Amino acid sequence: MNMKKFGFLSLGLIGGSIALAIRQICPNAHILAYARRQSTLDEAAAAGAIDMGTTEINELFSDCDMIFLCGPVAVNNNFLEQLAPLLGDKTIITDVGSVKGTIHEAVSRLGLERHFIGGHPMAGSEKTGFANANPILLENAYYILTPTESVPEEAVADYYSLVKKMGALPLILSCKEHDYVTAAISHVPHLVAAALANLVHDHDSSEETMKMIAAGGFKDITRIASSSPDMWESICMSNTENIADLLDDYIASLQTVSRAVRSGQKGFTYDLFTASKEYRDSFADLPRGPIKKVFACYVDIPDETGSIASLATLLAKADISIKNIGIIHNRDFEEGVLRIEFYEQSALDEATTLLQSLQYTIHQRK
Repeated sequence: MNMKKFGFLSLGLIGGSIALAIRQICPNAHILAYARRQSTLDEAAAAGAIDMGTTEINELFSDCDMIFLCGPVAVNNNFLEQLAPLLGDKTIITDVGSVKGTIHEAVSRLGLERHFIGGHPMAGSEKTGFANANPILLENAYYILTPTESVPEEAVADYYSLVKKMGALPLILSCKEHDYVTAAISHVPHLVAAALANLVHDHDSSEETMKMIAAGGFKDITRIASSSPDMWESICMSNTENIADLLDDYIASLQTVSRAVRSGQKGFTYDLFTASKEYRDSFADLPRGPIKKVFACYVDIPDETGSIASLATLLAKADISIKNIGIIHNRDFEEGVLRIEFYEQSALDEATTLLQSLQYTIHQRK
């Protein structure tokens, strides 16, 4: 890998995490970053993520080996136009956006095909900004590369190698395949979750009975409905055709389910759940994808004063941080009285080991 100077346009959670990861694996590399706010650059410099910062996109980026565009889709397209006259002959540009069609179109329009390899690190967090950047954010997450047909093979190989060194799992797709795949496994599920949450809201009583007794299962399948409205507006408006086509197919499948249920078609729902269970269970040990995993366990505890506090104290004394904790009041299809959510897999594993050693009964879902 021959890359010695890296540029970053915008330093948020993803850009900052990549910069920190590059710093770890390429300690002698020179890292230059642009940000609108000087305070962000100062923070990144203090963390050792960058060597130089600027609040202007200028000739400082001309001799970069690779430049990461880390803003929203529309902003990245604007970055491209500003970079076009500044690029060195061998500079490679990449992005970190979750939709690839629009930026590839901009690359083609500007005649930058031999400079561009699209990138999509399929990792993230509920937190944002450089303050929450972490060099291990990308570990064991898929990182999709979408090279143009004109970009040098050596450049693709270098980028692929860099992604592997960051601990991520590189995967090369065309931009069209990328957008179709992510529409199916990320964009449509987010819209379905939002629509389902709103369906229950619209059909609930004034006493909010549905909301009151909603079980963990409902909360799990609608969790991603709490995602950023601004971000998902941008994503959906950038991948409209793929999303609409898949939604049409999904609506057609729901209509088939509706007709079968309404007519009392025996065996239909059994076959439906048999097929879905077989496919869903095969996901258990796959690497991280675009929908963030929840690290949670379910614990049987006695209905006694102080039982939750005692358990929380045990975890705190073991330096295990809890993200969320609460009683599950509707357990028709669930095991465990107390649901405990953690920030990461290692905390869940440590908590499970500790609590089981103290004779707590622990339940985990696939």
